[in-house]
Amino acid sequence: MNLWLRLVWALLRAHRLPRIAPGATIERRLRVWPGDVDINGHMNNGRYLTIIDLMLVEYFVRSGFARVMVRSGWRPMSGGAVITYRKGLTPGQRYKLRFALAGADHAWNFMRFEFLREDDTLCAAGYMKGAAVGRDGLVPNAQSYARMGHAFEATPLPAAVEHWLAAERAVMNEG
Repeated sequence: MNLWLRLVWALLRAHRLPRIAPGATIERRLRVWPGDVDINGHMNNGRYLTIIDLMLVEYFVRSGFARVMVRSGWRPMSGGAVITYRKGLTPGQRYKLRFALAGADHAWNFMRFEFLREDDTLCAAGYMKGAAVGRDGLVPNAQSYARMGHAFEATPLPAAVEHWLAAERAVMNEG
């Protein structure tokens, strides 16, 4: 399925589904389409991240954050992702994508995602970080949450995220 069609479908679907509070876990049942498959006969590693972006769109719409961003003139920004693959997903196979807020600091929100087969076998998992960006740079979470009508409290980050951030700092300081 064309990615533009998937984006439109994700937007339409998100508007029909119930609202969620920041921090809620959402789950979606999906299928591996022929265009998702690489030369090895399973879902392409880059496609996982594209699907994550679509799930993020749903999360933003359902939590009310998309409306706040549009009204405030902010843009969503992904700051990176870490993903590990364990089992392949094959053409036509159904799977679940679980997506939840795992922690947040002053500006970044860290989302945990899991790709699971129908029998709950974990195929891939990881984290992505995202933030809102305004004219002056990253928008503080206290400000964006307040505009959604929620109090913001920074939450401890999972150990895996702390290690990822340390590795990220090391990578960005090389060269």
